[in-house]
Amino acid sequence: MSDHILLVEGEADRGFFEALCRSLDLDTHVEVSPPRRFGANQDTKQAALHTLPTLLENLIDREDGRLAVVLDADSHVHGGGFERTVRQFSDVVGEYGYRRRTTGARSPDGLLFSHDDGLNDLGLWVMPNNADEGMLEHWMAQCLTAAERPWFDHAIRVIDELPWPAKFKALRRPKAEVATWLAWQGRPGEGLYYAVEAGLLDEQSALHAGLNTWLEAVYR
Repeated sequence: MSDHILLVEGEADRGFFEALCRSLDLDTHVEVSPPRRFGANQDTKQAALHTLPTLLENLIDREDGRLAVVLDADSHVHGGGFERTVRQFSDVVGEYGYRRRTTGARSPDGLLFSHDDGLNDLGLWVMPNNADEGMLEHWMAQCLTAAERPWFDHAIRVIDELPWPAKFKALRRPKAEVATWLAWQGRPGEGLYYAVEAGLLDEQSALHAGLNTWLEAVYR
């Protein structure tokens, strides 16, 4: 197990954050992994939370280790929303001596948790923006370059104008929008990581810059 771990919910997230860490020159020492990598039966938000105790024990044993977690806020109906997600996370890490920094209830640059014994800070980012309901795909939609915005808006209209009821659940619509948009790129069929590799996201946008700042705060 690496000393520097970024825990994410699933494989699509893993690919995206590996590409993002490469763009920030963090990839040489950050292992991006979903819960299955650590023995969970599935890759989900709850599986990530259940995996945390194992990672925290390892982190405390290795005093120079660093750990961050990215979770989707989802919605109040499905997955709990921002406040419940933070509360669940805080309850787990609190058992291991980590307390949330008092930087306000909501932070555009992610959340940090300090340890009672001075270990490295623990990071949490709740997608999309540490405030609202949503997921990684919502974050992506808010970080598009100006050139990509018309393409993405057209993808939304295409889904709006489907002649039949959509087969996906309403809560998964953001995933359908991003997948449709990505299907029109230079390499159709690629995963979320392609948005980073192909430069489709605006690194100077406030939300993108905030995520970069948070990652660097944890791992630099």
